[in-house]
Amino acid sequence: MTRRNAYRWWLSAVFALLAGCERRPDSGPVVVSAIGAHPEARPGADLPSRLLVDAIGQGLVRFDAAGQIEPGLAERWIVIDGGTSYIFRLREAYWADGKRVTAEQVVRLIQRRIASPANPLSPFLTAVDEAVVMTPQVIELRLKRPRLDLLKIFAQPEMALIRPAPAIGSGPMRIASAGTAPLLQPAFDPGLADPEDQAEVAPEDRVHLIGERAARAILRFARSKSDLVSGGRFVDWPLLATVDLPRNAARVDPAAGLFGLAVTRREGFLSDPRHRAALSEAIDRAALTAALNPQWEPIDRILPEALDSAAPPQVPEWLLLTLEQRRAAARALVAAWAGTAAGEAAGGLVTVSIALPAGPGSTILFGQIAASFGTIGVGTTRVAASAPADLTLIDEVAPYDSARWYLATACRPCDLTAVAALGAARDAATLGARSEGIAAADAAMNADVAFIPLAQPLRWSLVSSRLAAWAPNARAWHPLNRLRADPK
Repeated sequence: MTRRNAYRWWLSAVFALLAGCERRPDSGPVVVSAIGAHPEARPGADLPSRLLVDAIGQGLVRFDAAGQIEPGLAERWIVIDGGTSYIFRLREAYWADGKRVTAEQVVRLIQRRIASPANPLSPFLTAVDEAVVMTPQVIELRLKRPRLDLLKIFAQPEMALIRPAPAIGSGPMRIASAGTAPLLQPAFDPGLADPEDQAEVAPEDRVHLIGERAARAILRFARSKSDLVSGGRFVDWPLLATVDLPRNAARVDPAAGLFGLAVTRREGFLSDPRHRAALSEAIDRAALTAALNPQWEPIDRILPEALDSAAPPQVPEWLLLTLEQRRAAARALVAAWAGTAAGEAAGGLVTVSIALPAGPGSTILFGQIAASFGTIGVGTTRVAASAPADLTLIDEVAPYDSARWYLATACRPCDLTAVAALGAARDAATLGARSEGIAAADAAMNADVAFIPLAQPLRWSLVSSRLAAWAPNARAWHPLNRLRADPK
């Protein structure tokens, strides 16, 4: 027995042994295993840190359990001047050290988050011209160009406001016990009717946040030592098949976003958009997604719907052909290229490399893609996610509902026509011009075949029965203060 097979046997045996453990009662802190590294109180791409920052350092607005906008530091707001001015009225709030949050601090921290090169949302905030204090309770965001989707960007944890050195926020939770697995509890809220009710925190209102690998998180849940596994992706989905989980414990979010292959190196065979299209049309998407999860939705276009584009989503030319017809046309292109001077110099072989993250889901995904490419005479090699490659997997949930996010995220790189159209959409002075620019970029990227869509992002959680407030949503975001139902 190989070491890998021995490990799989051991993992299956342990999971089977522990599957019959009793469920956790609704008592004591809620234990959350977030897949990733140990959480840190600073904005970052890692899920445990994002959850921690969102819990202790809310922004102007935030997401609720259903992925909808709810108040954060702002108790209400209005949008005026055709989407070029957002005015927020701040509520009474306090930092973790007991000092009151001021409008000047809020404005300064917002400006810092927008300008931060480490903030992945910064490229989508170029329309914000300035943040200004209007009164001690009111601030305004002034925009160079109209944007009607700004609130969903500001609800992301990357826009949470935290005072540096030491890192402290304004709630809705506080760190009761620090460390690699912090214990959180509700923060004092002066807006509640009876402050005395907040003097003592019930153990059930606390959250113990743990950052760990998916296998350990699943094992902890199987042993009834946690209430939630958050942040599951396609790479770890196969691990669930080895566990006899409680009924309905595994939940899948209807996540909106991108899951596909960006053409990151355009050399040789891949220098021609017809050849890039040949790879796309060769893939059996239904078989690919079914190999991991029969309910996983395959996708054949970049945009899920028109969103803020002036036109319906562009679709590939081969869409109405059968799989065999598509593969026959693709095989002919591969064979024709092999007979050219460039093809002969390459030995008549076409091989593409694919950068994928580690994990059993990636192994299944690679096998499906390699099999599809093999039907048209294209060989495939797998490299690490960070390695240079011909094709690189993009697996991201959309932070807000704009077609420009989808196109800009899929462009790694893309045709100069698409780049120019995306720039025109970004800088458009009117919403109509922005929509036209987005539609032009979608058409250019479809013709360029800069991205090969495969499916919608697969995001899953393991949820215990005590977390009645947990809800699936398009953002695949589950804030720590919105897990248990509010007491009646």
